[in-house]
Amino acid sequence: MNDKHTATEVEREPTQIYLISPLDVGGAFPARLVRALDAAPVAAFQYRVKGLDQHEAARLAEPLQTICADRDVAFIVNDSISLAKRIGADGVHLGQEDGTVEEARNVLGRDAQVGITCHASRHLAMEAGDAGADYVAFGAFFPTTTKQVKVTADVGLLEWWQSLFEIPCVAIGGITPQNCAPLISAGADFLAVSGAVWNGDESAAVQEFHRAITAHWPD
Repeated sequence: MNDKHTATEVEREPTQIYLISPLDVGGAFPARLVRALDAAPVAAFQYRVKGLDQHEAARLAEPLQTICADRDVAFIVNDSISLAKRIGADGVHLGQEDGTVEEARNVLGRDAQVGITCHASRHLAMEAGDAGADYVAFGAFFPTTTKQVKVTADVGLLEWWQSLFEIPCVAIGGITPQNCAPLISAGADFLAVSGAVWNGDESAAVQEFHRAITAHWPD
């Protein structure tokens, strides 16, 4: 996901979709993932499951990982460095209590994508960047039912980050095709989306996000 070099040398690429799984990834979900990924370009898929032992989590991940690999979509594991290692994921997304960038690099190797949740904190984001994270995630920007919201972020945070740093930033939290325009304009490199896709027609939703990005990307 990190394809930028310096803020001044490389013109920023258009915002991309970072798709996060629902908690239930069994049953017909692999077919839904195919529909979503085939609807419009998606940069990454985050595998986010809770309350499963690692064996079951790995079993459920296998077909999803194949679907992503066939479409050149990065497969990122949420929270668990050990699960990411076990299944050979492209990377891991870590909360503030899930481990460090250094720990992830030691286990997964230098080529793994490592993202860090930074909530609305400039300090945490700068620390993550200094530690060598491939991207930082800010949010929540809007109310969401996907997870409990403890911190609300402002679009000014994205503008500040883009003005100073080369590391990509991800906007997360309650993002829909209808409310994402300010995030795109402010400089979000990726829109992390979940409920807005999986709570309805996933193909139509991904297409709507793609149209919103195209419409609101600054010239």
